[in-house]
Amino acid sequence: MTTREPAYSPETVLVEAARPPRVPGASVNPPVELSSTFIGTTGMGEAPFGYGRLDTPAWTPFEEALAELEHAPVPGLVFGSGLAAIAAVLSLVPAGGTLIIPRHAYQGSLQSADELAARCGFTVLSVDIADTEAVIAALDTATATDPTTATDPAAASAMLWIESPTNPMLEVADVPALIAAARQRGVLTACDNTFATPLLQTPLDLGADIVVHSVTKYLAGHSDVVLGAVLVGDPGLRETLLAERAMRGAIAGPFEVWLALRGMRTLSVRLDRAQANAQTIAERLSERVGVLEVRYPGLPTDPGHARAAAQMSGFGAIVAFTVDSAQTATAIAEAVRLWTPATSLGGVESLIERRRRHASEPETVPEGLLRLSVGIEHVDDLWADLDAAITAATGTKVASPGTGAESSSHRDAQANA
Repeated sequence: MTTREPAYSPETVLVEAARPPRVPGASVNPPVELSSTFIGTTGMGEAPFGYGRLDTPAWTPFEEALAELEHAPVPGLVFGSGLAAIAAVLSLVPAGGTLIIPRHAYQGSLQSADELAARCGFTVLSVDIADTEAVIAALDTATATDPTTATDPAAASAMLWIESPTNPMLEVADVPALIAAARQRGVLTACDNTFATPLLQTPLDLGADIVVHSVTKYLAGHSDVVLGAVLVGDPGLRETLLAERAMRGAIAGPFEVWLALRGMRTLSVRLDRAQANAQTIAERLSERVGVLEVRYPGLPTDPGHARAAAQMSGFGAIVAFTVDSAQTATAIAEAVRLWTPATSLGGVESLIERRRRHASEPETVPEGLLRLSVGIEHVDDLWADLDAAITAATGTKVASPGTGAESSSHRDAQANA
């Protein structure tokens, strides 16, 4: 694959990473490698690939491109789903060890943590990830009887799982401070970077040991593949996770990985547009009668705003808002015509979902909370549809001044996207 000097901006890396060598007549895009097995060792030397469950050139371009984007020193590892990637990372917590995990997080992470803890015999500590002192107290508890200072990350007896912003409450952790505190205590750190993407934060640069992605979401970006990925800062840790992937058979199909790389090429322009839309939607919701609370780090009034502004290069495209009841929230989700009432996030289309409809969602998530994955449609169309749905569900019809037209800042953002 191509190597370039000097290093380029992330936007350029997205487009140019992992292209085939520049020789006359070469393809611009890497091929789809459709083979389950490969020719073994011959007189020409050792074969780089053997069997498709262990490794395949079908994964190489994507794994190299994502590693370049996340500033990982070794190629990433692609998995058959985001949850497969999460489970592989959680398997690093040993029997008798401790996992510290946010009280609000992707429900698949929370469920996997509880199930693996029961099966493997480790302890789970649930924390408010936005409360730095509480997390540090949990780190102290986790290492009180077995303080680990091992230089091998895979030998750590405790893991801190960071999700920031959190799903679905959009709480923002002090990521640099938490990673520093964990490293000081010999605790392995894993960051789910799905919401932020590598364009908004790169946890490995802050000292994290592991970064996890649901590639299904923003990276692939078109709601047409299910994949996950893991990035690490330590080659030995990569070997451990590679063996876990091979042993469990948690592998990805060649065409799905090729589609994910193609989708990732446009992440920058998609995220720019979606973020601009999300900012406008959040601002209008914050002034909308019938809306009790809006959570979006881009709002100056949001509890995580200052922290997000300091450590991220953008606020993302997920918005959450709360109305008075589960019935009202459900009515809004059923009344929309442009927004799609569906789970998942990060695609080009805008999605709306009442999160507590899932029995596994924590009880601390309000019954009336709706999560919005804001897409790249025209923001006025999105707002008109959402505003009408709120009116239909609540009987309120008062919108904030000036919401019928785009602000100049949003028009500029739309043009730049």
